[in-house]
Amino acid sequence: MVDDGKGFEMLAGLLEASHLARMEQLPALVGQYGALGGLHDIRILIPDMRQELLIELTSTGRGEVFSVDAGVAGRAFRHVELIGSDRGPAGHHFWIPLLDGTERVGVLGAAAAGNDPATADRLRALASLSALLVVSKRSHSDSYARLVRTKPMSVAAEVLWPLMPPLSFATEGLVVTGILEPAYEIGGDAMDYAVAGDTVHLSIFDAMGHDQAAGLTAALATGTCRNSRRKNASLAATSVAIDTAIGAQFGRTRFATGILADFDTTTGLLSWVNRGHPPPLLIRQGRWLSELRCSTTPPMGFELPIPPVQCQQQLQPGDRLLLYTDGIIEARDPAGHQFSLRRFTDFIARHEADGLSAPETLRRLMRTILAYQNGRLQDDASVLLVEWRNGNQRHMTISHHQQ
Repeated sequence: MVDDGKGFEMLAGLLEASHLARMEQLPALVGQYGALGGLHDIRILIPDMRQELLIELTSTGRGEVFSVDAGVAGRAFRHVELIGSDRGPAGHHFWIPLLDGTERVGVLGAAAAGNDPATADRLRALASLSALLVVSKRSHSDSYARLVRTKPMSVAAEVLWPLMPPLSFATEGLVVTGILEPAYEIGGDAMDYAVAGDTVHLSIFDAMGHDQAAGLTAALATGTCRNSRRKNASLAATSVAIDTAIGAQFGRTRFATGILADFDTTTGLLSWVNRGHPPPLLIRQGRWLSELRCSTTPPMGFELPIPPVQCQQQLQPGDRLLLYTDGIIEARDPAGHQFSLRRFTDFIARHEADGLSAPETLRRLMRTILAYQNGRLQDDASVLLVEWRNGNQRHMTISHHQQ
């Protein structure tokens, strides 16, 4: 909690000045108003799309580049913690994550004369507001889009990425996080989630092919799903609406597999419909428990007169639910060996035991799968992970005891 008038002046002044600011002006503004709270040498670092690098945002574009997997700034990002150094010529230096809710937006670097609770309060407050300002500017900033890219993006990926929700969300007792690769060339995978009261809506799609038509199919599936569920349609009816929309648009020549699910966060009841997709996976007590089998209806787009079946499963506190596309388990090494379902679930369970947050676990999973295929995926690979009542949401926020 900001402790005094200096902190209030810092935040109020920055908020007021931000309304007419462009993305490129944020570092100077944060530095200007951070000085009112005794913070200086401020730097804003933004992760690239694959979360391998932290790239400094400057008034002219890119500044210094740091590794996510090494260094103090990378550690602050990976472990979501405020890290302070010993006193140097410029005073004590700090790195602190920029969080929009629980989405890791970047890292803030700053120096201060002291290393005390009042300084930590101001750092947390400045980082929180800075993250909100970055998020408020990024959707209409080509400078931001260029900053976070390390290679050209395909048109299909350009269409799909703006449709994706923030890939990390948490509230008391619930964590939802996802990841999609190849980030710059994703063609047919899409995922979505939304919260309405005690219900979390979940969906994942894998469209036929890896071209622009696949991207449009996945986009149509996502848009139709949102439109239908916001009319309070059932899971089965929503999947039929997607089936009809894809069939009408592409003349039954394109299709998408998918899972549509509702999860009641009060009771733990999971309901889902499977349209030709790999079944959800359940991890319980640190080990793979089962695939959640359900009568599978044909993929969406063929408009076959086969009614979809809704299935249910009671989850237990501490359970982890995984929705994924087959590019995860079918990734092959140079010898042709698949990454496999067992390796996939063991990776998730092992990193849970290590105390990593769900977003960091998926980040490392995708780095591992990319390395398994020598840096290039043969198919889109996506994961949507849900954690229920395991307390892991605490790993996604900055503890007020960290200094």
